[in-house]
Amino acid sequence: MATKIPNGTTTEMETFLPRDESAINGNVTTYKVTKDNDLEAASVDYDPFKARVLDHPVTNCDTLTHLLKASLGTGILSMPAAFKASGLVLGIFATIAVSVICTHCAYILVASAHELYKKAGKSSMSFAEVAEQACRRGPKWAKKFGWIARQTVLWGIFITYFATCSCYTVIIARNILYVTDQYYGENSFNVRYVVALLLVPLVLLAFVPNLKYLAPVSMVANVCMALGLGITFYYLVKDVPPPSERPAVANDLSTLPICISVVIFAIEAIGVVMPLENNMSTPRSFVGLCGVLNQGMSFVTLVYIVLGFFGYLRYGEATDESITYNLPKGEIAAQAVNILVAIAVFCTYGLQFYVCLDIAWSQIKDKFVKRETLANYVMRSVLVSLSVLIAVAVPTIVPFVGLIGAFCFSILGLMCPVFIEILTFWGKGYGFCYWKIIKNVIIVFTGFLALIFGSKSAIQDIVKLFTD
Repeated sequence: MATKIPNGTTTEMETFLPRDESAINGNVTTYKVTKDNDLEAASVDYDPFKARVLDHPVTNCDTLTHLLKASLGTGILSMPAAFKASGLVLGIFATIAVSVICTHCAYILVASAHELYKKAGKSSMSFAEVAEQACRRGPKWAKKFGWIARQTVLWGIFITYFATCSCYTVIIARNILYVTDQYYGENSFNVRYVVALLLVPLVLLAFVPNLKYLAPVSMVANVCMALGLGITFYYLVKDVPPPSERPAVANDLSTLPICISVVIFAIEAIGVVMPLENNMSTPRSFVGLCGVLNQGMSFVTLVYIVLGFFGYLRYGEATDESITYNLPKGEIAAQAVNILVAIAVFCTYGLQFYVCLDIAWSQIKDKFVKRETLANYVMRSVLVSLSVLIAVAVPTIVPFVGLIGAFCFSILGLMCPVFIEILTFWGKGYGFCYWKIIKNVIIVFTGFLALIFGSKSAIQDIVKLFTD
């Protein structure tokens, strides 16, 4: 729509509608009507997927590959410890249950995003933007919480990935010690000293300017992890005892929250769901019964169950916090596994750290316009130093992993998607006998259990580490 205005005069319409500067022609000004102006006519027949323009669209097959790489991380090495905390049979059911819940939460996040694309007139959104738009496009009482929802998700992702970086530092150090102990004697080096020595290499890795140059590093990590897991599987199925020698259910069920927390940490990939969907050429294929999400998570769950089951079956109560520490130290192949895993985790640290860097830098970059490059690299050094200091303070894996899974992923991966779904479809009904509400209550309840009992068990283990 257009209106004729005298030079220098502001019309009432100009007060409320954003001017489309590209359409100014003489004295005729064109105003851009969008859904943000609450004009329903602007949203008629809007197809966000046709409006999406990608320079490098990703196929379903490539998206599946990226999802597998994101989900099959270092958490898989702690799966036997999760089975140890739950029992051989209960571990299978616990892993399946957690996987179903986590996959469903990722599913409803994407489904809610697809609905919000149409309401907001956007073709793609980040996780934080989805949370914000769910509030702003939801019921009246929720609109004022849009900014809070965005910041909660944004900093939730930051804390999760930052804590993961600290955990990765411990994993690298312990895998190095596994090899050095064989040649220099048990406990010849303190794990805290090894973690501290990693500071300089990790800072140099963090100085890699952008993701483009981290791609070869990521490829090295994938190859090393694949080789390490392949050799590990060989040891797990070698001389395996009968299942009857292991308890089907753990004798002490007070350790079950640790199992659930570790599985959540290992299997959760909520942080990569929206970036993957945003770059798909056919985003509708991400969800659905046989969609990319369900295919990928089904395979991931199967691999985690197999490794957890055979790891605990093979080593029983002697199962360590990372299964690679149970491999025979005197054998070259076992030492190669730990070296490969250390290299893989070191390379993966760069990718995990980049998520933290991107979030933190976006908050402060406007304050350092004159010395942007210097400030950026100072911040990289500070963040890496903090992650290493945390690892020096808490040089253990299972309690660390359990705390991240219980506190971070239970909120970010379970509760947030549920609240987003409720707000997105507010007023549209919740199914027969309100089954969606019942389902969401169960998920939130599970999240609270993981948050409270998982965090409690992890913190107790960390405190025990300092008091013993």
